[in-house]
Amino acid sequence: MKTFKLIFGLFLIIGLHSCSNDDDNPPPVNEEEVITTMTITLTPQGGGTAITMRTQDLDGDGPNAPVVTVSGALATNTVYNGSIELLNELENPAEDITEEVEEEDDEHQFFFSLTGTNATTMYADMDGDGNPVGLAFTLTTTDAGANSITVTLRHEPAKDAAGVSDGDITNAGGETDIEETFNFVVGV
Repeated sequence: MKTFKLIFGLFLIIGLHSCSNDDDNPPPVNEEEVITTMTITLTPQGGGTAITMRTQDLDGDGPNAPVVTVSGALATNTVYNGSIELLNELENPAEDITEEVEEEDDEHQFFFSLTGTNATTMYADMDGDGNPVGLAFTLTTTDAGANSITVTLRHEPAKDAAGVSDGDITNAGGETDIEETFNFVVGV
C-alpha cells in the first residue's frame, strides 16, 4: 500500500507539473483602443474660422447612438489643414488615445471616403516606414454643395496592400477602431 501511495504521488506531481503554464514570455496582447470621442479640426490655410466635426458616444457599446456634430459650412475653393483627436471618455480623467495611435503609427491608418465632388483629401503624416497615418491631412474644397465624409480608423491594416497607401480602404483589412460619417456643406 505504501508503494501504491508513492507511485500515485509521483504521477500526481508529474501530472500537475505538465499542466503548469511555464510560458514565461507570453506574446503581448495589443487590444483595440476604446474610443468614445473623435474630434476633427479643419483649419483654413491662410487663416479663418476652424470647423470641427465630432462624434461622441459616451455609453460606448451601450444603447445610445453617438452624437455627431459639424460646427459650420466649409468655404469654397479652400485648403484646410485637418487634425484628429481621439479620446476614451469612459476613463476618468479621459484617456488621450491620439498619443497611442501616434506611438503605434505603423499599426494604424485613417481612411477618408467622400461623397459629392466638392472635396478631396490627402495624407499629411507618415509612419516610420513612409506609409500614411492620417492624424494630419488636408481637405480641399471646390464648388458649393452638400457632401459627406466617412472617417475610419483601422487597427493593423495591410499597409502594403494595393491602393492602401493612397487611402483605398477596400484592401486594408485590419479591425475598425472607430468609424463615423459626417454630413457637411461647402459654401453657404
